[in-house]
Amino acid sequence: MLCFLRGMAFVPFLLVTWSSAAFIISYVVAVLSGHVNPFLPYISDTGTTPPESGIFGFMINFSAFLGAATMYTRYKIVEKQNQTSYFSTPVFNLVSLVLGLVGCIGMGIVANFQELAVPVVHDGGALLAFVCGVVYTLLQSVISYKSCPQWNSLSTCHVRMAISAVSCAAVIPMIACASLISITKLEWNPKEKDYVYHVVSAICEWTVAFGFIFYFLTFIHDFQSVTLRISTEISGDV
Repeated sequence: MLCFLRGMAFVPFLLVTWSSAAFIISYVVAVLSGHVNPFLPYISDTGTTPPESGIFGFMINFSAFLGAATMYTRYKIVEKQNQTSYFSTPVFNLVSLVLGLVGCIGMGIVANFQELAVPVVHDGGALLAFVCGVVYTLLQSVISYKSCPQWNSLSTCHVRMAISAVSCAAVIPMIACASLISITKLEWNPKEKDYVYHVVSAICEWTVAFGFIFYFLTFIHDFQSVTLRISTEISGDV
């Protein structure tokens, strides 16, 4: 049986596949429409101009929802594991969840406020999404080590921490170089003075984005042993 069909594993699997498709489809449509240069556009550049803006907005909104669902399920898993064998303060897990949900809100802002239309709001949402997302992965990596070896294998912990470290190392130059760019535009000429900043920040942005995707891929095994039950109760006279 396919691994993503067991338990709740379909949630992170759907998040990974849907988010990957959102980035790739928006990029392909934007390039084929001639709206962006094929070489290293920002992720947001591929969702600024119609028709790709509609695709990008819809798909990233759903990715934000799937991300929130995945993070909440992960929170409940860690909470239950911690009750069985105490390995970390519950506040640590809660802080991780809150930061993750704030990052998802940032994704929603990025999806609904285009880069050229409202750059300040868009950039603020992107900052929330990337910074909170990176901190979330770091905290989850620490939790994984604390719950090892009972709930996580050491190799899984190492993979998660490696992805977190790479994402953390990439997000700093991404923000620094982006802040040095004096103009927001879709097409760049290598001779322009801010071109190097654009290339570095774009490389880092794609690195962090796919770092998130690969990180959530490591949740699939944990979610296989989780089941969801919905209970309906009616109180009072009907």
